[in-house]
Amino acid sequence: MKSPLLTLPGAVPAEGVDEGVAAHYGDLFREQRALADGAGFVDLSHRGVVTVTGEDRLAWLHLLLTQHVSELPPGRATEALILSANGHIEHALYLVDDGETVWAHVEPDTQEALIAYLESMKFFYRVEVADRTADIAVVHLPAGSIAEAPEGVVVRETSYGRDLFLPRADLEAYAAQAGPPAGILAHEALRVEQHRPRLGFETDHRTIPHELGWIGSAVHLQKGCYRGQETVARVQNLGKPPRRLVFLHLDGSEVHLPVAGTELRLADDGPDGRKIGFITTSARHHELGPVALALVKRNVPVDAPLVAGVTAAAQEVVVEP
Repeated sequence: MKSPLLTLPGAVPAEGVDEGVAAHYGDLFREQRALADGAGFVDLSHRGVVTVTGEDRLAWLHLLLTQHVSELPPGRATEALILSANGHIEHALYLVDDGETVWAHVEPDTQEALIAYLESMKFFYRVEVADRTADIAVVHLPAGSIAEAPEGVVVRETSYGRDLFLPRADLEAYAAQAGPPAGILAHEALRVEQHRPRLGFETDHRTIPHELGWIGSAVHLQKGCYRGQETVARVQNLGKPPRRLVFLHLDGSEVHLPVAGTELRLADDGPDGRKIGFITTSARHHELGPVALALVKRNVPVDAPLVAGVTAAAQEVVVEP
C-alpha cells in the first residue's frame, strides 16, 4: 500500500520489499541521529496487520507459535515465529494483546499467507482472524520518545521503541504533530546496529531460529508442542546450527556498500577462496560507518578477517559458534 506520507517534503520512495513508504526524507544521517536521540517517527504503514479475537485466542495461538503466549498479559509485547514441519522459519509476528484482541504486525505482503495458515488451523477453537492492513497503519516511535500515543490506539512497547497500531485514516494528521519523519533506511541502520534479524532479509528457505539468535526472544524452550519443535529441541540439546549471524564493520573507503547476497570469504584466502557466508543487510550508520549483518558458517573463526566481494570486513559475534 502506498503511504500518503510520501507527499511529505523530501520524501524518496523505498524500493523492493519496503516499497510504499519513504526510504528517507532527504537526510539519512540526520534522520538516524533523531531516532537515536528518541525523536521523530518511522512510517511502517506498508507492513501487514493481523488481529485475532475470541476467548480462545491466546490458548490457540500458543499451540501454533514458538512463543509462550497462553498467559500473555495485556499490553506486554512479544515476538513469535511460525516454523515449517522441518523447523525452518516461515513467519515472524510482532505481537501484543490488548485484553480482547491480539494485534500483530508482519512483513509486507506476508499477511495473506499467514492468515491462510491460521484459518486452516482453527478447528473448533473460538477465534476470528482478520486482515486489518487496509485500515490500520503501523507507526514506530524510537526508544526514549516522549511522544504520546493517540487515545484508544493499541501500543506495542519494546526496549527499542513503541509500535502504534494507528487507524490509517489518521496517519497524515498524526505525522503532522509527531515530530520529524525518518525513513525506512534510518530504521534499518539502527536495526542492524541492534543485531535484530528480519524475516526475508536474514532468513532464507532453510533458516532455523538458532542461527539468528531468536531463541529466547521469539522461541520459548519450555513450552508445549508446536510445528517444528522437534528441530528446535534437537539443535538446542544435541547439536549446533550450521550457520550463525554476525555483525560486520565494513571498510569505509569503498564507495559502494556490498548488497544483500554478496558472498563472504576469508581474507587470507583471497578472491578465489571458498564462500563461507553472505551479506544479509548492509547499511550506512551515522556513527559506525558502513555496517552489515551476515550469515556465516558456524566453524568460521570469530576473529578471522573477512572480505565481502572486494570490501574488507571485521566480525562481531552475534550468535556464538
